[in-house]
Amino acid sequence: MATMNEEKSSFTLPLIEDDENKQALVLVLRVGILSTPYALASGGWLSLILLFAIATAAFFSGLLIQRCMDSDSNIRTYPDIGELAFGKKGRLTVSIFMYIELYLVATGFLILEGDNLQNLFPNMEFEVGQGLTIAGKQGFIIIVSLIILPTVWLDNLSLLSYVSTSGVLASGITLGSIIWTGAFEGIGFQQKGTLVNWNGMLTAISLYAFCYCAHPVFPTLYTSMKKKHQFSNVLIVCFIFCTITYASMAIFGYLMFGPQIQSQVTLNLPASKMSSKVAIYTTLVNPIAKYALMVTPIVNAIKTRFSCRCNPRFLSILIGTNLLISTVLVALAIPFFGSLMSLVGALLSITASVILPCLCYLKISGIYRRFNGQLVCMCFIIIVGVCLVIFGTYRSVLDIIGNF
Repeated sequence: MATMNEEKSSFTLPLIEDDENKQALVLVLRVGILSTPYALASGGWLSLILLFAIATAAFFSGLLIQRCMDSDSNIRTYPDIGELAFGKKGRLTVSIFMYIELYLVATGFLILEGDNLQNLFPNMEFEVGQGLTIAGKQGFIIIVSLIILPTVWLDNLSLLSYVSTSGVLASGITLGSIIWTGAFEGIGFQQKGTLVNWNGMLTAISLYAFCYCAHPVFPTLYTSMKKKHQFSNVLIVCFIFCTITYASMAIFGYLMFGPQIQSQVTLNLPASKMSSKVAIYTTLVNPIAKYALMVTPIVNAIKTRFSCRCNPRFLSILIGTNLLISTVLVALAIPFFGSLMSLVGALLSITASVILPCLCYLKISGIYRRFNGQLVCMCFIIIVGVCLVIFGTYRSVLDIIGNF
């Protein structure tokens, strides 16, 4: 376990050392809230049952992470749990899923910014030189990346951490603004929708799973808590609050726009209305602050792999800049927020937030050696999770290809 102490800083997300409930809410309440109406439209009203099922499974796997950490005081990060369970291969596997997820979520931030800015300025184009024109969405992605660039150079991310904690408030403002738009701006809540749509059920499940992909940073939250015995209570509070918020956004958005709902509900809002502008501008602020928080663990992990004599500060700037450039290229190449986040949910979120915690706990606790109800429950979750990963990933890849 020596490598845990040597590398633990590489896998730590910046958090604010204050109220645990606030931290947990910030982590669990994700940008996926904007896609919950689209997920509901994809799967139909009955897919809401799956939202609650995924929330329950994610809550259970969060408790398993706590049990894994309680088994060894040296554990500080999610990859540490993987190493304790399966050695260096376990650490590598957990790290790969964790970092790819963070990378694609950061990419999704750029796509989200481009989509919503294009919604505000639909006829905008950018002329670069003679005869070269960049379309509005692509141009906005590039401009936002230039705004974000200085944040990835920062040594101290505490300010961005404080800004990102406003995510809970921002989600509330966005939800309230959307409800106001539906109630008082002439849109109404008259769409009946579909009871069940089996063709879109995998997309719905994947997007719901994306909403609960905070597990890789639960160990960081747990180690930062002064009263660790309250971790389960904190999880209960934040999962109930977030699930109610997700379900509310999904229901109101689907009632407002029905099957015409887009991958982000803010894209359906009439940009000329003040309540719509509040929702859209609120949506635009948080990703800019959160981007650096997402990529910092990746930057730190890459830095630990370089034993050169480069100035650490210069190396951080170089790695952060190149990571930003690469995410911009991916966002420009695959500018489909719903499909990309569906892929993240199916392939990465279900694996990192449901399957891996179960596997690690089975190995660390040793309960796989004896047959009991808990073993049957976790094996069932793992099998269902693997099926969802396979078929959900396949469906998401088809959707991405079909968008070209």
